Amino acid sequence: MTAAARRAAADGARGLLLAAVLLYALNLRAPITALAPVVDDVQADLGLSAAGVGLLTGVPVLCFALATPLVAVLLARQGTTRVVTASLVTVLVGTVLRSVDGFGTALVGTVLIGVAITAGNVAVPVVIGRDFPSAVPRATGLYTAALNAGSVLTTTLTEPLASLVGWRWALASWGGLAVVGLVVWRRAYGRRADPRVRAAGAAGDDEAPAAGSGDDAAGTGRAHAGRAVPDALRRPVTWLLAISFAGQAFGYYAVSAWLPTVLHDGTGMDPTASGGAAALFQLFGMVGGVAVPIALSRHVPMRVVSLAIALGWVTLPIGLVLAPGAWGVWCTLAGVAQGGNFAVIFTVVAQTAGSQRAARRMSAAVQSFGYACGAAGPSVLGAVHAASGGWQAPLMVVLGSILTMAVAAQLALRTVRRTA
Repeated sequence: MTAAARRAAADGARGLLLAAVLLYALNLRAPITALAPVVDDVQADLGLSAAGVGLLTGVPVLCFALATPLVAVLLARQGTTRVVTASLVTVLVGTVLRSVDGFGTALVGTVLIGVAITAGNVAVPVVIGRDFPSAVPRATGLYTAALNAGSVLTTTLTEPLASLVGWRWALASWGGLAVVGLVVWRRAYGRRADPRVRAAGAAGDDEAPAAGSGDDAAGTGRAHAGRAVPDALRRPVTWLLAISFAGQAFGYYAVSAWLPTVLHDGTGMDPTASGGAAALFQLFGMVGGVAVPIALSRHVPMRVVSLAIALGWVTLPIGLVLAPGAWGVWCTLAGVAQGGNFAVIFTVVAQTAGSQRAARRMSAAVQSFGYACGAAGPSVLGAVHAASGGWQAPLMVVLGSILTMAVAAQLALRTVRRTA
């Protein structure tokens, strides 16, 4: 084989690996957001109370918080290839179970979906750090965009599908995404050409090299080369990133749950229009995921990118209080920011861990703490709204979470730079 042919084959293999990761990412939010457009139909058909519906919508995020440590242990013992394969199968089974019977079966299916997606949340940053070490920001940004693409896809198409075939078939049909993801994942990772990477995956990826490229966080990967990596749970950067992600997750899930109502109450939109308007927040998350690696590739410092993201995020709560009529601007800016911030946090995790074991532990700690706070977001905002009788106080709570996110991120990046 000529050198050109070898390069072409290597490029094709990397492209297949990236396609597998992105198709997997489509399955890591889509099953959750698919429920929202048909939640009234589900409630009526299953005879559920508001609390029962809330359980179906809130359990996956709670699983993110509770199951993350267990998933990290499973990844260490079984490796990413097996865990991701099992995750996609479980997403498919959970999606079908959620649609076939009554509330009990739907709840079991929802728990399976939540646990399966938790596996992906932890596994993908590890896979990116291992398999795309020279392109961590770009791969993480595309992964973030794919997460939001899955949300947009099911949010947009589930209700039209339900009007044709009913909510059960509409929800079950999204299992097709898991089938496609599984086929491509097995094609890409089932027969790894590199024996060293295949052996590392079989052993839980503990000894695979960590990523070490990028901007502010770049030097850390190099700094760890050739020496023992400190316990990830004892490093200040891990917990600063966890606090930052907690602020992000709290704001994201609170806004996702209540934004249509806020727009309806604040601007007089009818409920259908306010739901469509709120979709901008999810749609522009795709832009943020792509924009971050572009900015980093042009040598914009990570701290500057993080600060710009924080400024975009805070426009939403402040703007909806001071100028609700410009909701389109605020939803767009905050949408870009929420997608971009997710990319920043997990780019830093992948670049600074120092080993696959450390990456797994850092990712688990950041997500377990962050999603626990995120799961409380909708309830806290609803309680503050009920107590205050308006949306100004709840939006100030969101503002507080975003400022917490921003300060913790800047401190984390300063820590990374100091130890590089």
